[in-house]
Amino acid sequence: MGKRRNFTRELKIQVLRELENGKTPAEVCREHTVHPSLLSKWRQEYRENPEKAFSGCGNTYKPDAKIAEYERLMGQMYAENAFLKKVLSTLETRFADYRKPNGTIQCTQSSSQKTEKTA
Repeated sequence: MGKRRNFTRELKIQVLRELENGKTPAEVCREHTVHPSLLSKWRQEYRENPEKAFSGCGNTYKPDAKIAEYERLMGQMYAENAFLKKVLSTLETRFADYRKPNGTIQCTQSSSQKTEKTA
């Protein structure tokens, strides 16, 4: 199960200020990777008591999430790179088998073509 995210009071207030300055809730949610229901909860909590809102201690989530996303992408790219290297070496081996020693491509006949010519 994943670790629960905690947001600092400053981040929550910054998000609410962005809303007040004209950004849409969807933009703010995407930018800060926050669910819209959490955003409305923060807004309600701040309206009820601005002085004591968000009194708990929290940690900023955004930098950790970015690092985790980049690590995931690096792993995916590493796996794709390894797969492509393997396919390339296989194709190079097969192509080398079809080349003649003098550098021209050797055409192979299937067994059905060979039997037709001999009959």
